Amino acid sequence: MVLNLHRRSFLTGLGCTAAASPFLTPVSFASGTGENRLVVIILRGGMDGLDALRPYGDAAFKALRGRAEQARPDEAQDLDGFFALHPALVGLKPLWRAGELGFAHAVSTPYRDKRSHFDGQDLLEAGGADLNGNMRDGWLNRMLQSYAGLESETAYAVGRGDMLLMKGAAPVANWSPDAGLYGLTPQGLRLAEMLMDGDPLFEAAFGEAVALSGESMGEAMADETGDMAMTSMTDAAQAAAKGGGHVQIAEFAAEKLKGSSRIAAFSLNGWDTHANQSRTLERPLSRLAEVILSLQSGVGADVWGKTAVVAMTEFGRTARLNGNGGSDHGTGGLMVMAGGALRGGRVWSSWPGLAEADLYQRRDLMPTRDVRAYSGWLMRDLFGYDTDFIERTVFPGLDMGSDPKLTG
Repeated sequence: MVLNLHRRSFLTGLGCTAAASPFLTPVSFASGTGENRLVVIILRGGMDGLDALRPYGDAAFKALRGRAEQARPDEAQDLDGFFALHPALVGLKPLWRAGELGFAHAVSTPYRDKRSHFDGQDLLEAGGADLNGNMRDGWLNRMLQSYAGLESETAYAVGRGDMLLMKGAAPVANWSPDAGLYGLTPQGLRLAEMLMDGDPLFEAAFGEAVALSGESMGEAMADETGDMAMTSMTDAAQAAAKGGGHVQIAEFAAEKLKGSSRIAAFSLNGWDTHANQSRTLERPLSRLAEVILSLQSGVGADVWGKTAVVAMTEFGRTARLNGNGGSDHGTGGLMVMAGGALRGGRVWSSWPGLAEADLYQRRDLMPTRDVRAYSGWLMRDLFGYDTDFIERTVFPGLDMGSDPKLTG
């Protein structure tokens, strides 16, 4: 067999140039000796918490422009007589009934007023009180630096760097579905092995990628040509970058969490809903629900009982919809929490109200608690960190406030 290929072409075939893929997101893991698990999901784009979890019990909600229909939930959406799920999240209601789903409403980072995705996400992942410091690592990595028995899995990332959330001195491992190893034929994997043979850098990296993907190299068929195998690899890479990537992420994370991994972090995109929100928000919310349910089924009942999942976004959106039926960048938003370790079936909120005088700058949901506080209490409950360490090191400048009793 003649191998008329180059490593650059091979890596391109694996999807390395697909930087615009909505599923191009690394999944980061850390291993440790404790039994509890934490999954952190960054919802990039600014999720509209007022639409995702609708406060229909607030009389002012239906009076807000564009919200009247949202204020009329059916029985399947209703949670507690005040809050109701977006229709795309109704599939999570059994978790609510089981006490394994909860929400923190009217929350935000300390970020205010400029409403930039980039700055908002940086502050969310860095975990500081403002953007004026010199923080170059992420709050989850700072927690891991004091995690007992920390180990690292082998690192491999394609197409995009690590999340700021997980960057820092503590070692973590990375994986991305866009590496295209899922679905590769044994012939394609064998071809890749031959192509990398003799190059220490590429051979080691590809071996690590195969190990992380759980694939077997297999044996090449005698009549398989290089062109045929390259076509197989390209097709598989393209398929990995299309629909279903979020489920791949969840399934891979679940498999790792069943083993030695204790922390997983990844992001989901698509939350910037400036127009036609009644249509455009359904898809990312459906993906979020599928991810949570895939994690639940993937880890199994025993591990799920020791797991907390928290999904957070850089800011909320305007209380009123705009003229295009969408919502613009806002302030107060929503955290979604799930897992068997959670003491759910509740919405944690000091609800500020939605009358115009109650809105932040008369336009946004008023934040009444810091998203970092909820994350900090989860750290304390799951891993035993004391509040002083969390407030000084993990989230500098944070006042965690009273215990919301998220677990137990």
